[in-house]
Amino acid sequence: MTAIKHALQRDIFTPNDERLLSIVNVCKAGKKKRNCFLCATVTTERPVQVNVVKVKKSDKGDFYKRQTAWALRDLAVVDAKDAVKESPDFDLHFDKVYKWVASSTVEKNTFISCIWKLNQRYLRKKIDFINVSSQLLEESVPSGENQSVAGGDEEAVDEYQELNAREEQDIEIMMEGCEYAISNAEAFAEKLSRELQVLDGANIQSIMASEKQVNILMKLLDEALKEVDQIELKLSSYEEMLQSVKEQMDQISESNHLIHLSNTNNVKLLSEIEFLVNHMDLAKGHIKALQEGDLTSSRGIEACTNAADALLQCMNVALRPGHEMLHAVKQQQQRFSDLREQFARRLASHLNSVFVQQGHDQSSTLVQHSVELTLPNHHPFHRDLLRYAKLMEWLKNTDYAKYEGLTKNYMDYLSRLYEREIKDFFEVAKIKMTGTTREGKKFATLPRKESAVKQETESLHGSSGKLTGSTSSLNKLSVQSSGNRRSQSSSLLDMGNMSASDLDVADRTKFDKIFEQVLSELEPLCLAEQDFISKFFKLQQHQSISGTATSEAEDTDGGTSSRLHTPGVPQPLSSEKDMIRQMMTKIFRCIEPELNNLIALGDKIDSFNSLYMLVKMSHHVWTAQNVDPASFLSTTLGNVLVTVKRNFDKCISNQMKQMDEVKISKKSKVGILPFVAEFEEFAALAESIFKNAERRGDLDKAYIKLIRAVFVSVEKVANESQKTPRDVVMMENFHHIFATLSRLKISCLEAEKKEAKQKYTDHLQSYVIYSLGQPLEKLNHFFEGVEARVAQGVREEEVSYQLAFNKQELRKVIKEYPGKEVKKGLDNLYKKVDKHLCEEENLLQVVWHSMQDEFIRQYKHFEGLIARCYPGSGITMEFTIQDILDYCSSIAQSH
Repeated sequence: MTAIKHALQRDIFTPNDERLLSIVNVCKAGKKKRNCFLCATVTTERPVQVNVVKVKKSDKGDFYKRQTAWALRDLAVVDAKDAVKESPDFDLHFDKVYKWVASSTVEKNTFISCIWKLNQRYLRKKIDFINVSSQLLEESVPSGENQSVAGGDEEAVDEYQELNAREEQDIEIMMEGCEYAISNAEAFAEKLSRELQVLDGANIQSIMASEKQVNILMKLLDEALKEVDQIELKLSSYEEMLQSVKEQMDQISESNHLIHLSNTNNVKLLSEIEFLVNHMDLAKGHIKALQEGDLTSSRGIEACTNAADALLQCMNVALRPGHEMLHAVKQQQQRFSDLREQFARRLASHLNSVFVQQGHDQSSTLVQHSVELTLPNHHPFHRDLLRYAKLMEWLKNTDYAKYEGLTKNYMDYLSRLYEREIKDFFEVAKIKMTGTTREGKKFATLPRKESAVKQETESLHGSSGKLTGSTSSLNKLSVQSSGNRRSQSSSLLDMGNMSASDLDVADRTKFDKIFEQVLSELEPLCLAEQDFISKFFKLQQHQSISGTATSEAEDTDGGTSSRLHTPGVPQPLSSEKDMIRQMMTKIFRCIEPELNNLIALGDKIDSFNSLYMLVKMSHHVWTAQNVDPASFLSTTLGNVLVTVKRNFDKCISNQMKQMDEVKISKKSKVGILPFVAEFEEFAALAESIFKNAERRGDLDKAYIKLIRAVFVSVEKVANESQKTPRDVVMMENFHHIFATLSRLKISCLEAEKKEAKQKYTDHLQSYVIYSLGQPLEKLNHFFEGVEARVAQGVREEEVSYQLAFNKQELRKVIKEYPGKEVKKGLDNLYKKVDKHLCEEENLLQVVWHSMQDEFIRQYKHFEGLIARCYPGSGITMEFTIQDILDYCSSIAQSH
C-alpha cells in the first residue's frame, strides 16, 4: 500500500500541488468487484483545500487516473454502518449517498479517522459521524498546539506551520539588518537568541509593573459581584410576586380558549344548519305543484317540471359525514321520497291516459285518408307529448321502473294504432294497383275483422290470377312463321312472363308512382316517430355504429320483449340505440310484412314490376343509410330490399328457364325467336328504369346472365331447326341482337355486342357460300378438279392436256351455262333465299348483295383459272360481270 501511495503522490497529486494524507482501497457495494482508491488530500497553497478523490486504474494501461473529486466541505454524513462490529462497509453522503466496501477494516478506520481530523483542523463544520467508534474520534486539541494526524506525513503537516505575511515581513527586515544571516547561520541564531532573551526580560518587567492595576481590577470585580447578588435577591422577590399573577393569567387564558372553542363550534353548527336548510328545503309552491299541479296546461307542466327539478336537486344533495344520522335529515329525505313516488305515480297515470286518448283521436282521422294514398300525420300528438319530455327525463333518473312501464305502454298503444293505419294504407295501395273497388263502401271507416281483410286480399289477388298462369304451358309453344310470332308472344304475356303488351306503359308507370308514394309516406312517418322517441324518452340515437343495415337481423315481436333490459336499472348509452331500434320494431312490426305482401302482389301483376321496385327500394335504402345506417327504417328497408332483389333474380331465372323450354315448329320457318324479341323489350324497359339508379350493378349482372342464355338458346334452336337453315337462324337472330345492343348502348355488354356482330357476319358468309354452290354446280365441280390436279403437281399450262380437263370438256361445261340459264338459276336462288328469310329483320337485300359479290368473286376466279390453265385458247364464259350485275338487279326489282 505504501508503494501505491507514493506512486499516486508522484503521478497524480504532486503535479496538482496536492499532498496525499490517507488512502483506502474500496469497491462499490452490490456491484462487480472493480477496485478503486479513495484518497484524502490537501493543497499546498493557501487557502488550504481538503478533497476526497476517487482514483482508479486505467483500462488501457498499468497506470492510475483521477476520476472524481469531492470537496470535504460538501461532505454531510460519514456512516460506518456498525460501531461495535468490524465491518468494511461505509457510506459517504455528498450530493448523493455513495456506498463503499473497503478491502480491510483497518484501512476503513484509518481513512475515517483522517477525515475527522482534517475536518477538525481545517473546516470545523458539522459533519455527522454515524456508527463510528468513539476511539476513532479524538477530542479537538487547543489551538496553538500541534494535533497528531495519523501517519508520518500528517505529523509533518502538524509540525510545519506556515508564516503569515507580517511574520514574513519582519523576518525579511531582520535578515536585511544581518547581512551574514545567510553565510553564518550560527551567528545569526545567537543574535536572535540574545534578542529573544531581551524581549523576555522586558515582558516580565511589564507584567510586574501592571500588578497594581490587576489588584484594582480584582477589587472592582468583587464589588460587581456584590451588586449582582443584590439584584438576584430583588429578582427572586419579583418572581414570587409574579407567580400569583401568572396563575391568574393562566386561568384567564384557559377561559378565553374555552370561549373561543365555543364560538368556533357555534359558527360551524350554524354553517351546517344553513347548508341543510339551503339545500334540503323545498319551497311550498314546488310541493303544491308536485301534489296538485295541472298536467294538461303548458303553465302547469312548466311548474311541475321546475318543482321536479328542485326535488331532484334536494334528493341528490351531497350530505356531509354525519348528516344522514340526524333525525330531521332522515325525516326530510322520507318526505322527498314520498313526494317523488306520489308525483311519479300521478305523472305515469296521466301519460298513460294521453296515450290511450291519442289512439281514439287518431282513429277518427282515418276516414279522410281512405281515398287518398296518405298516412295520418302524428305531428300534433308528438308536439303535445314533447311538453312532457323534461318530466320523462326526470322520471327516467328517479323512478326507472315507472319510466320503463310508460315505455312499454306507449309501444303497446301505438303499435295497435299504427297497425290499423298501415294496414288500411296498404289496402288502399293494393286497390289502386289492381284497379278494384270496395263495392261502394267507405274504406277503413272502422277497424275491420281479420277474416274480412284476408278475404278481400284474397279476392284482390284472385282478380289478377289471369296474369300468373302456369309456366308448364310454355312447353306447348312453337315457333311459327313471322306472321304468327306475335300471337305466340301474346300467349307468353298472358301467362305473366316478360312480354307485357297487355299492360301498357301507363299501367307500369302507375304502379311505379304508387310504390314510390308508399315508400315516400312510410319514410317520414318512421323518421318522425324515431326522432320523437329519442326526444321524448331521452334516448341517444347518434352513436358510432359498425356494419350495414342490410346485414343486421331484426328481432321478431316476441324477441323484442324478451331482450328488454332489466327493470328498474338505467341503461348505459351503448344500449340506448338498441332500445330505440327495439321500440321502433315493436311499434312498426307490421311494416315489413305489409311491404313484402305489396311486393308479392306487384310481382304477381307483372314480373317486370320487380325492376321498378328494385330501383325505388335501393334509392330509399341509400337515403336512409345516409341519415342513420343502423336505424329501424334503414334496417327494415334493407331487409325488404333483399326480398325485392330475390324477386328480380327470380324474374331473370324465369326468363332463362323459358328460353331453355322453347320448342320450334317443324313446318314453318323460324325467323326472330320470341326470347330474342323479349330480351330487346326487357333491355329497353330496364334501361329506362335504371337510368341513374344506385344498384346498376344488379342489372349488369342480370344482363350478362340473360345474354349468355340468349346466345346458347339461339344456337340450340338453330341446331334443331329443320325448315330454316341453321345459318339463317343464327344470322337473323344475332343481327337482331347486335342491332338491339347498338341502339341501347349498354356498356357492360360491349363484348357480347362484338360477339353478336361476329356471329352474324360469319353465318352470313357461310350461308352465302353454301347457297352459291348450286347455280353453277357443274362448273364448280370442273374447276375444283382443275385445282386438284394443280395441287397434285401438274403444271397449270399442262392441265389442258389432261383428258378429263381438256379444252373440249371445258367448252362443253361452259355451254351448259349460257346467260339465260345463269339468270334462271339466280332467280331460283333469290326465291329460295326469300323463302328462308323473315320479313321482320329485312335482311333479304343484304344477303342478295353479298351473294352478288360472292358470285362475281367466283366468276373472276374461274376466269383466272382459264387464263392460266388454258392460255391462248380464247375460251371465255358466255356471260360477263356486267351481265351478272344486270341479272341480279332485274331479279331484285322484279320481286
